[in-house]
Amino acid sequence: MAFDQLKIALQYAMPKHALSRLVGKLAAAEAGWLTTLCITQFIKAYDINMSEAKLKKATDFSTFNDFFTRELEDDARSIDKNENTLCYPVDGAISQQGDIVDGQLIQAKGFNYSLISLLGGDEVTAKPFQGGSFSCIYLAPKDYHRIHMPMAATLKEMIYVPGELFSVNPLTANNVPNLFSRNERVVCIFNTSHGELAMVLVGATIVASIETTWAGTITPPAGKDVFRWTYPTTGESAITFNKGDEMGRFKLGSTVVSTFAPNMITFNQEAGPETVTRLGEHYADINKTIITDNEQ
Repeated sequence: MAFDQLKIALQYAMPKHALSRLVGKLAAAEAGWLTTLCITQFIKAYDINMSEAKLKKATDFSTFNDFFTRELEDDARSIDKNENTLCYPVDGAISQQGDIVDGQLIQAKGFNYSLISLLGGDEVTAKPFQGGSFSCIYLAPKDYHRIHMPMAATLKEMIYVPGELFSVNPLTANNVPNLFSRNERVVCIFNTSHGELAMVLVGATIVASIETTWAGTITPPAGKDVFRWTYPTTGESAITFNKGDEMGRFKLGSTVVSTFAPNMITFNQEAGPETVTRLGEHYADINKTIITDNEQ
């Protein structure tokens, strides 16, 4: 217990942004044999299953980032084809999930955090999700780090929210208040046939960057400003996704928090905190009531 508290205290004290940017530069460097050595040691340390990756040897990757965001074999994951269900968007483990009550999400026992703060501080952005549901999935270092869509959707808005870079592992989640609404994050808002969906990609210590498939690496100027981008939701310029399509990736670890409109979905009743998730498997069932744009 004392050692855990020391680790938490060190997180408050250390220069998390400077350390993360330095690691990011190293992870992006083409350092030849040194890159290969780092990848080899990482595979051994975390017992990573390289048989399911398209590129299987440490020497196949020119940078650590290329390895960390490695693509899987086409048949490594199967996307649930049922139109009435959602599939897990990532490999990982459920941290918490459930209802959004009085604008609050559960982080851990004794800790809640604000929906409005999570989504960037704007009440209008948060309104469609008030009274809805949420799910938080943690990606460990060993996991596949590309993020996919849990259901068919059209991109509506992307929001970059500056913040801290605490670790997001279970120890930190149980000890640092408002963790997911204080860390740097990218909020992606989507329209679906059943209501709005938000996917929040949460940064963490030594997470070099967050990418989306439509905008690449998200790197606004340093500072405290929130940046917003809006997108057309109809016509040829609309950015649309099918269930299971890749939407982003983490360059070094993190967490995805998804929020759903009220009465939109019902989570898989066999899953809960600490349940291991695999991309494509049954995440939730879609409730049958269709929400129109006017009702949103």
